[in-house]
Amino acid sequence: MIKYPFLHFACSLWLLLLISSCGESQKDAVNGNTLGAETSPYLQQHASNPVHWKAWDESIFEKAEKQGKLVLVSIGYSSCHWCHVMEEETFENDSVAAFMNENFISIKVDREERPDVDQVYMTAVQLMTGSGGWPLNVIVLPNGKPIYGGTYHTRERWLRVLSEVQQRYEKDPQGLSDYADRVAQGIQEVNIVPETGEESDKNPIAVEEAVNLWQSRWDVQWGGNAGVQKFMLPCDLAFLMTYSHLTGDQQSRDHVKTTLDRMAHGGIFDQIGGGFFRYSTDTRWHIPHFEKMLYDNAQLLSIYSQGYQLYSDPEYKGVAEQILSFLIRDMKAPEGGFYSALDADSEGEEGKFYSWKSEELQEVMGSEYELFSAYYGVVPEMVWESDSYVPYRRSSDVDFAASNKLGPDQLSSLKTQWQNRLMQRRSERVFPGIDDKIITSWNALLIVGLTDAYDAFGNMTYLDEAMSLYAFIKSHSYDKGNLRHSYKPGDTRSQGFLEDYAFLARAAFRLYQVTSDPTYLTDAGALLDEIQRRYPEENSPLYRYSEDSGLVAKIIKTADGVMPSPNTVVAGLLFELGHFYYRPEYLEKSAGMVNALKDRFLQMPENYAGWGQLLLQQQHPYYEVAISGPEALEMRAEMGRIFHPDVLLVAADTPTGFPLFESRFDSETTRIFVCQDHTCRLPVSTVDEALTQLQSGSSFIFP
Repeated sequence: MIKYPFLHFACSLWLLLLISSCGESQKDAVNGNTLGAETSPYLQQHASNPVHWKAWDESIFEKAEKQGKLVLVSIGYSSCHWCHVMEEETFENDSVAAFMNENFISIKVDREERPDVDQVYMTAVQLMTGSGGWPLNVIVLPNGKPIYGGTYHTRERWLRVLSEVQQRYEKDPQGLSDYADRVAQGIQEVNIVPETGEESDKNPIAVEEAVNLWQSRWDVQWGGNAGVQKFMLPCDLAFLMTYSHLTGDQQSRDHVKTTLDRMAHGGIFDQIGGGFFRYSTDTRWHIPHFEKMLYDNAQLLSIYSQGYQLYSDPEYKGVAEQILSFLIRDMKAPEGGFYSALDADSEGEEGKFYSWKSEELQEVMGSEYELFSAYYGVVPEMVWESDSYVPYRRSSDVDFAASNKLGPDQLSSLKTQWQNRLMQRRSERVFPGIDDKIITSWNALLIVGLTDAYDAFGNMTYLDEAMSLYAFIKSHSYDKGNLRHSYKPGDTRSQGFLEDYAFLARAAFRLYQVTSDPTYLTDAGALLDEIQRRYPEENSPLYRYSEDSGLVAKIIKTADGVMPSPNTVVAGLLFELGHFYYRPEYLEKSAGMVNALKDRFLQMPENYAGWGQLLLQQQHPYYEVAISGPEALEMRAEMGRIFHPDVLLVAADTPTGFPLFESRFDSETTRIFVCQDHTCRLPVSTVDEALTQLQSGSSFIFP
């Protein structure tokens, strides 16, 4: 265990060092705040601080060494509420700035621009303190190794920390150096995932036992995992839907349904304007932390689309439609591409844009206020603070309509009228700040969400948006094999990370699946080739997160949290392309990656659910379904409406030489080939017949 010997108070928060490029001159790099030249909205927010902030540049550490100064790295993002609070209380204070400027070289980093640095120093703080968050404030030696880390500090506490660390550095630099070496070694050890040398375990009992253990940590009343704060965790929900489908486990199926219902009814979902907020501050999904993140809404578009396929609940279709409406209205750039986030605050107050006073609601709703307030929970026991309310549905539309003697169409019409009135009133308010970076990996998640929605609902709007977004990313962020992480006009950064290549490759293959356009398939293969060229890790089946970046430790991301691990996505892509191309080496590589993380999933499935989903696919029959013929795309669209996570579904309406379609095209007839382990049954001519073959499960018998 790493000791923290020199501070007399506990710091139970996270740490990070983010790296971001800097266009400062030699003179500016020594004196003054130089963030005004940056394109990041977060860095721009700090450009007028009296602190002499610099954007990340590796040369800063050389200067720190020459000047004998510690480096202070403060990491956050533009929509972070507590980042704003600490800026206002501390970094705008002249006396604090004077002490920082005199004794430290201060770097401000946008964690969304440099997730690699964020990960390195987040790991360090977790090792030192057991927890973390943002703003992440880190004090490091001139070699970049951390000696202190915390999150939000009051002004007084921040000055005490700075003073004590500075004094310690002056009195015992060797002691701090030894401590920093241990922290850096700990970061490195966390990222070591050796090859197991074992074959994949085909016994599903271990997965069942892991899920049973996980069930003890579920909140069966309100959904999700038990806890005071709740994140939506799409990877967990996707795994449980797959698990319930493949095993018939009713508890898992019911728990996902409860979770999807509670989230859709809760204040964590913007009941008026659509879209999900970042997380809930309570167990009931009632009061959110009011940031809206692209990555959350992209993945939840997938989850509610798949939920509609699994449960046939029309409310889920409505949720998906509201997510898309919100994204296009509030987060789509005029030239294409989607922004990364909306701020939690407006006019300096968290949630002000989204909450309502009862008097204002009475004014807007008039005679319908009583019915409106019953539907959206505007009742005394649901008040938030200062007589403010966050709209929150306490029952389903079916139940509410029945209890209030309303027909379904009547309630739907009332909801539309109520939402339109409140959207009009809300348009008169100050809109939250927008972080207008267009992040490749997050937009790729949205492409997948849009294709999943197209599969579920058959609405071409989703597919058109997906293809348009993909074209935008290729045009603005992809050039001759090089993929950039973040795009914004004027930003010259060109570095991409594993998640960008992995997520976009997955998006390209999904687009191929729903369109049969081989261009997308070619792109998926090219991106996978770049992954294997740029990010291989010696003595490990996994891929490192970034190319050589000069950080104190390398990163291998494996945990599935609010987003899937990029290694999970690569393993899944290898699995699918291995089945599509009949490439055993891809399947073996995928299996090796899953084997390396299998034990972590079995011990903590909620943190490695993506790996669990891949393990399920290895343990249960997995099918390739190829539809070939003049009406292949129409049949594929029909079959795509059905929830089948154990099926790779592809189609071709023209002759093609891909292995699944080779010698199977007939210009007169459309046929469906249901295959397993590269062996196919006799073709059938209807979707119902193909589903019958699939339903035979483990008794799949080939002619």
